[in-house]
Amino acid sequence: MTTAFLFPGQGSQSVGMGKTLADAVPAAQAVFEEIDEALGEKLSKIIFDGPEDALTLTRNAQPALMAVSLAAVKALEAEGRSIAAHAAFVAGHSLGEYSALAAAGSFSIGDTARLLRARGEAMQKAVPEGVGAMAALLGLDLEAAKEVAKEAATAEEVCEVANDNAPGQVVVSGHKTAVERAIEIAKGKGARRAMLLAVSAPFHCALMEPAAEVMANALAATKIHPPAVPLVANVTAAPLSDPTEIRRRLVEQVTGTVRWRESMGWLAANGVTRLVEVGAGKVLTGLAKRTAPEATASAVGTPEDVRALAAALQE
Repeated sequence: MTTAFLFPGQGSQSVGMGKTLADAVPAAQAVFEEIDEALGEKLSKIIFDGPEDALTLTRNAQPALMAVSLAAVKALEAEGRSIAAHAAFVAGHSLGEYSALAAAGSFSIGDTARLLRARGEAMQKAVPEGVGAMAALLGLDLEAAKEVAKEAATAEEVCEVANDNAPGQVVVSGHKTAVERAIEIAKGKGARRAMLLAVSAPFHCALMEPAAEVMANALAATKIHPPAVPLVANVTAAPLSDPTEIRRRLVEQVTGTVRWRESMGWLAANGVTRLVEVGAGKVLTGLAKRTAPEATASAVGTPEDVRALAAALQE
């Protein structure tokens, strides 16, 4: 089987995630310690013990989700299985792209933690609280969602497609009043459901431009190695390996659409038959069953999951 490893984005976090890995596998525990040291604080305590409102803060959730993903990667390596040896591609949803690149050796774990802390803080600060919003439009395809966003936007207010997650699952982002208009327009165009999402900022739209500038500077100061396997990028839905292009696309990703449906379609069309979600939750596994139904999809977030995957990769 040809395998791609997938890395989850914000919204997959939960208090206690990764703790069984840290308790069972010294290499996984070392990941959390390395991230604590890089950030100069005990993020691991928030990950394992909460409180939940602290974990869900964007500045914490982004490096925390990466920590759990990399802990699972290191646990898999402890079983003798590696990304370089067993994956054809990696991909990550939004912040998950950083996890994917760290797993593939492009970034050090410490650098990834610092980049995601900077990214989370910059995205939160880009728009005053209550000004922006995001909404899920269910039952509309991408083109219909684009039309909804265009109709809802004005000369003064942004509304754009932020995530194309799966067939009939598109997220729009922008000024709250424009996004609320989009919800009503979408219902009028036959959306099965259209609803505001519980997020702290309007990610992946033009309002995030100040955060993109912050990340351009942060990434310019960070060493990027060629990944051990290509990254299928959010903004191109195509594979990247060149560090200069990876840096450019990560900056574009802050304001650009996450083209997840197309990315999964590309993987399926290019021979990938097994999709493995590495880290917290099973959001991407669920999406994979809709976007690449002929591929097997599974999630790896516990020591038992790691052992099962290690055995499967041997076959």
